[in-house]
Amino acid sequence: MNHPYTVLFYTLLLAIGTMPLVRMVGLPDWPVNLLLAFVLLGATMTAARGYHRHLLVGLGGVVVAARLAGQLFGLGAVFEEIASVSWVVVALLAAAGALRFIFRRGVQRSEQLYAALSAYLLVGMFMGVMYAAIGARSPEAFLVLGAPASAANFSQATAIYFSFVTLATLGYGDIVPAAEATRGLVILEAVGGQL
Repeated sequence: MNHPYTVLFYTLLLAIGTMPLVRMVGLPDWPVNLLLAFVLLGATMTAARGYHRHLLVGLGGVVVAARLAGQLFGLGAVFEEIASVSWVVVALLAAAGALRFIFRRGVQRSEQLYAALSAYLLVGMFMGVMYAAIGARSPEAFLVLGAPASAANFSQATAIYFSFVTLATLGYGDIVPAAEATRGLVILEAVGGQL
């Protein structure tokens, strides 16, 4: 493929645009999670080269399968949390690969721009996945409109919204990190967004 980061960028935009629609029509989260899985696998295939590519794609495949299996077969909250955090680690590795690509010589300038935009969107999407996992495990970690996070008011789509608000350093105030650990993660994401 001649323009992998262009395809990745538009796939990420599709995933971001699909999430609110899925929630609005009342569908379960699995279609969005499946789309996120494809995005993550696409990001891993695009980000690395040679031996590292096989390693990252293999790792991505394992964590995608583990998370989807955990959700489909109800393997337990702890299993799903570990799989969610693994998704985030793989996505951050893919984002780092995209950032390395930006500084490579002999690459089309437009593809470098799409790589940078893809890295930004990958961080926002998958930090949201991690925030959702944290909120499911520790409802007191986030306050949503002044109340502790719950499944009703802090879905994965809401966590991804919070992640992008944090990454862009907008800070609407409707969702607030209430625990020290979540505040630390939010600071890292906000500083990364500015950089």
